[in-house]
Amino acid sequence: MTETIRLTSLSHKGGCGCKIGPQDLMQVLRELPKGSKHPDLLVGLETSDDAGVYRLTDDIALVQTVDFFTPIVDDPYSFGQVAAANALSDVYAMGGKPLTVLNIVAFPISTLDKKVLADILRGAADKVEEAGATLVGGHSIDDPEPKFGLAVTGIVHPERVRKNAGAKPQDKLILTKPIGVGITTTALKRGLLSEAEIDRVTSVMTTLNKKAAEIMSKYNVHGCTDVTGFGLLGHSSEMAKGSDVGLNIYAEQVPFLSRVRELAEQGAVPGGTKNNYAHLEGSVTFDERLDQISQWMLCDAVTSGGLLIAVHPEDAEALLKDLQENGVEASLIGEAVADHPGHIQVVGGQVG
Repeated sequence: MTETIRLTSLSHKGGCGCKIGPQDLMQVLRELPKGSKHPDLLVGLETSDDAGVYRLTDDIALVQTVDFFTPIVDDPYSFGQVAAANALSDVYAMGGKPLTVLNIVAFPISTLDKKVLADILRGAADKVEEAGATLVGGHSIDDPEPKFGLAVTGIVHPERVRKNAGAKPQDKLILTKPIGVGITTTALKRGLLSEAEIDRVTSVMTTLNKKAAEIMSKYNVHGCTDVTGFGLLGHSSEMAKGSDVGLNIYAEQVPFLSRVRELAEQGAVPGGTKNNYAHLEGSVTFDERLDQISQWMLCDAVTSGGLLIAVHPEDAEALLKDLQENGVEASLIGEAVADHPGHIQVVGGQVG
């Protein structure tokens, strides 16, 4: 990072680079024409899954996704890594292997040092190489607000696709990264974090879900999604509704980054988090012991979060142990139930 540039201060009119809120997005998607579904389209728009899946042969299906956003950290190299890890995650969540990526760049080329863009691209390239994928090109525009992301294509066997709509009653829910990223990065923009705390949240966001995905492939996993902009409860709600099951989330078992409650109490709750909370009205019942801060924390908008895995109860303990022994920050946070299908019950006391 150059000494005079704070990338997170360059968002136009103070924008946060968050996804369009779930409620607004649903209203837009309703306007799309309802054509007949192609027989080889295995995963489309129906359940708000992490990526599209299209069958090519009996043994190969394409997994396709795209994601980009404004800077969430100040260091350009780290921003490139975060953006790459975030985009690649969708393929891992579907049980796939990323093959190729295209860079998507918007950059104020005449007003910002070109080295900043070079460092962003270098960070992404290093993370793509770590994933075993190949950069094949991209597209760039001159824009006053820097944005960066990737379009990713992967492959998966058609019978091994991990959908967010596959959870079954009695499945255990395992989360592979701590949450609280939205609150923490908002605090970063306000200068409230130490260097160690910045390093910690950056490390969480730049960690690929590759290892977690490879490990879960050995177990009887019924459903999976990655936790990103709509937050833990937002993506859990998609799983509950798509699977027609209820979910029980144990609030006190959900892992958070350090100081998330303290930072939230200081006002570092992003608009995306509050939008997630508002969108879930009627879909989530919170334990009466959970205060407003706790509820916001559980809805916190995440960038490059972990996988939420619905695994057969007989495999849950072994999967959790396998993940933890291989350095994945995994926690068992809940279960799927036959009761209250499509609804989430959050039980337990104050979090954080």
